Amino acid sequence: MTYKAIDAVVNIWTAEALSHRPGWTDEFFIGKVKGEHDSSGISLEQMLEGMDAAGIECAFLVAAKAGRVGLPGCYHMPPQVVADAVARYPDRFFGLVGIDPFTGMDGVRALEDAVRNRGFIGAHLYPHWFDLPPNNARYYPFYAKCIELGVPIQMQVGQSLIYSKEHRCRSVGRPIYLDDIACDLPELKLIGSHVGIPWHDEMIAMAWKHENVFLCTDAHSPRYWPQSVVHYLNSYGQDKVIFGTDFPVLRFERTIGEIDALGLKPQVRRKFLRDNVRRVYGLEERLP
Repeated sequence: MTYKAIDAVVNIWTAEALSHRPGWTDEFFIGKVKGEHDSSGISLEQMLEGMDAAGIECAFLVAAKAGRVGLPGCYHMPPQVVADAVARYPDRFFGLVGIDPFTGMDGVRALEDAVRNRGFIGAHLYPHWFDLPPNNARYYPFYAKCIELGVPIQMQVGQSLIYSKEHRCRSVGRPIYLDDIACDLPELKLIGSHVGIPWHDEMIAMAWKHENVFLCTDAHSPRYWPQSVVHYLNSYGQDKVIFGTDFPVLRFERTIGEIDALGLKPQVRRKFLRDNVRRVYGLEERLP
């Protein structure tokens, strides 16, 4: 195999980036999800070493917006932190800019600036942090702007965990809500991340129904994926599923090893690890 993977969901984990996160980082990432890296952070170079060992060419770094700034446990990762990492390693990193639906048109203009002027290739949304399901009207101006800009939006679907005990997030991201969005805005490229568990069959149904809805497999170890997800990926959904880790939730090399243990068809493996995300994000020329 001469191709390398593209990781569609990665958290930037430098000391600078972590300085913008609240105090629950270690309790959640080390305690709850058994991650490898704590809040002391790692350098971009260390991250690249891990990607190289796993055969991952590049990663999409998320400038996350987790809740409304000022509320307990919430934070916004400054887009400039991600933009600087992309500028430093433009062949290895791409940026996704988070959205906060409560920022209104100022947020819509910031999304446009991030894409048009700062090199971001897509938007990112955590619906549960805002206690608003993804089909809520507050999101629609952002969705419309994504269509205008020609970029996808990636959003967490399925169960949310308790990240901060000060801000307990409800699981508002049922994948079935994507049905409303895709019917209203069929041009919008929607990516449901985190597999959709425990409503993964809803996520499969939405990706099967709508031409511009896709499933991303990040945050859940491949060895534990439901059988229906593996079957969809390896058969009639082979053009609709995208690889991600949600690093540091999942580790690069271990995740690729678990994917290989699934015994995917060779053409499916390539589509899943590389070709699908290149097509969805329009990166065929930049990533041959």
